[in-house]
Amino acid sequence: MPYQVTTFYRFIAVDHLHQKQQDWQSVCQIHQLKGTILLATEGVNATIAGLSGSVEAVVDKIQQDLGIDGFTRRDAWVETLPFQRMKVKIKPEIVTLGLPDVNPNDQVGTYVDPQQWNQLLQDPSVMVIDTRNEYEVAIGTFQGAINPHTKHFRAFPDYVQQQLDPQTTPKVAMFCTGGIRCEKASAYLRQQGFEEVYHLQGGILHYLETIPPGNSLWQGECFVFDERVAVQNGLEVGSHVLCPTCGYPLSLGDQCCPQCAETVVKAQPSVEQGLGDRHV
Repeated sequence: MPYQVTTFYRFIAVDHLHQKQQDWQSVCQIHQLKGTILLATEGVNATIAGLSGSVEAVVDKIQQDLGIDGFTRRDAWVETLPFQRMKVKIKPEIVTLGLPDVNPNDQVGTYVDPQQWNQLLQDPSVMVIDTRNEYEVAIGTFQGAINPHTKHFRAFPDYVQQQLDPQTTPKVAMFCTGGIRCEKASAYLRQQGFEEVYHLQGGILHYLETIPPGNSLWQGECFVFDERVAVQNGLEVGSHVLCPTCGYPLSLGDQCCPQCAETVVKAQPSVEQGLGDRHV
């Protein structure tokens, strides 16, 4: 029986964190779910897995507790549970920029849907930045996008301070896997004085499942934080596996891992070995 893996997030003001932590941990255990829920005053970010009905019951419970009618979410189906335990954690941020005072609930950039994204990519007045980590960008990105060469999302503010200036770079568009990092990054740029800031709504995954391959400006594959490892246009499973030593994504033909220089022997995908910012 396939299991449902659901990733969801929402920037929303949250109070009574400890009570919600206890309640959500309990309901997840009752429904025998595995995964992680991150909880902060700025919102919720989660990846949970289990039987489909149980996953939906927990998502409904969380929505009711927050008084909302939906999340930015993605669903996938796998043959084995990809997580070993269930954790509900209280954190300073639901995605770690390292600056808890940067809150998309206060200000955020302009959401751009996939149908309008190509126009921004082809606009020479717009700087398009990939806010993901170096190893993610290495296997695929959008045509013409800038790679900031960051190893962790918390390094993004340093990149901005060193490379960008709101006076000389007035228009910036950003993207990430599922939307959460570029949404947080857009809030940071707005705080730093950038006036025209855009980000891809729903992230790369929403783009790949929405835009026909013939119209797509995506190049390569998109790393995902589950046992698929990477996906292509239409969210078809890609051609990458994870290095069994360090978890770096490798193409099927790689004989040696560039990250740890180990010889690759029967590399198999493993969610638990994923690198960096697991929640996207």
